[in-house]
Amino acid sequence: MRAALLRVSLAGCEYPAYDGDMTLAHIADNPPSQGWDLHCHTVFSDGRQTPADMVREACALGLHGVAITDHDTTAGWNDAATAATEYGLHLVRGTEVTADADGVSVHMLAYQYDPHNREISGLFAKLRRARLERTKRMVELISKDYPITWDDVLAQIREGDETTVGRPHIADALIAAGAYPDRSAAFNGAVGSRSPYYIPTPSPDAAVKQAGGVSVIAHAGDPSRNAVLLSDDQIGQLIDAGLDGLEVWHRGNPPQQRRRLLDIASRHHLLVTGGSDWHGQGGKPNRLGENLTDDETVRSIVERGAIPLI
Repeated sequence: MRAALLRVSLAGCEYPAYDGDMTLAHIADNPPSQGWDLHCHTVFSDGRQTPADMVREACALGLHGVAITDHDTTAGWNDAATAATEYGLHLVRGTEVTADADGVSVHMLAYQYDPHNREISGLFAKLRRARLERTKRMVELISKDYPITWDDVLAQIREGDETTVGRPHIADALIAAGAYPDRSAAFNGAVGSRSPYYIPTPSPDAAVKQAGGVSVIAHAGDPSRNAVLLSDDQIGQLIDAGLDGLEVWHRGNPPQQRRRLLDIASRHHLLVTGGSDWHGQGGKPNRLGENLTDDETVRSIVERGAIPLI
């Protein structure tokens, strides 16, 4: 699939994206020391803690707000909204969608889109089914060399059918079997993208163009995720298709990649965001709030989006 077809939460048929007249956020050269964590996962995908846990911890840390961005689902949005109202913390609603651009894995953070849009709802259902089949196949391969079964993987799921099942649940099964001490070790081993058992994530189709909201490429400069990173030209194709921003402030982006992404963002007037990629205690080592997005950028996201801020 060409990169130009991977428009996640771009201009939709009902809700227009950025039209050139809305607020342009200032691009800073350094990560903000306070603000919003716009990249968090909960038990509704591959996180270890609930949306309420996420909101409570964000509030305790003094964050200005937080975003829920589980993979291919909005299932945790209501719980997160309830907790945000209870704790008096602002909430950005989003989803992380995995795509492919000429063989390079692309993770797109889709913010503030209409969850009732039929195209995006159908897309997420399709992606969850495809992820499930892919995960089953990986377990078949891994189980030839490691003592785990599909039932062991299912035992790691916290929210039943509402959970987006994926590699982290295989990792948890391997940890439970004693094959690895934690998720980081498992992802450096059997479930990693360079493992012989690895099967790529299925790509979304062109229906993703129809969702309203704001799109940001997550951790675009992280060499641990792709042997070959998105090139400037590939990012340019996504910009031409309506991309809104780049997640620059992420622990996976090394300094030289941060500089490259900042330069691209400056030249093309893109939003620059930051997020922890938090998965909760026992998930990844990423700490909630370790990378943040400034207030001005969040205002731009909300202004461009299809739904109000919680």
